[in-house]
Amino acid sequence: MTPEAMADLHARCFTTPAPWSARDMAALTEDPLCFVLTTEQGFLLGRAVAGEAELLTLAVAPEARRQGIASHLVRAFLDEARARSAETAFLEVSAKNAAALALYLRHGFAQAGLRRGYYATSDGQRIDALVLSHPLSPAAESSK
Repeated sequence: MTPEAMADLHARCFTTPAPWSARDMAALTEDPLCFVLTTEQGFLLGRAVAGEAELLTLAVAPEARRQGIASHLVRAFLDEARARSAETAFLEVSAKNAAALALYLRHGFAQAGLRRGYYATSDGQRIDALVLSHPLSPAAESSK
């Protein structure tokens, strides 16, 4: 999937936070610490560094949702994070994105923090971000 296709899909999926541009996507895919996982109808961008993996964004075409694509991408992210020696994975999600929150909780993530008013909407409202984490190694699990 090209950075342009990723940006187009991201814009179809997100208004808050603001969609990422093709330039943003290209910069991330060129970063050796980042990785992109794709399917025909979706993609996930992740990064792994210093024992941590971050799920940067996940987008699935609206017409292809509820078919297991996001679950497949999250599982692949966790596998890739482990392969890159990450001990913990984390992400942030809008407190108002119930579908995404349910997906991540179903895959073993748990709330680790709260960023009040983190996202700004186009009409000036502020939305909290939930920080979620997932232990990937026995050491990370025991320190939980």
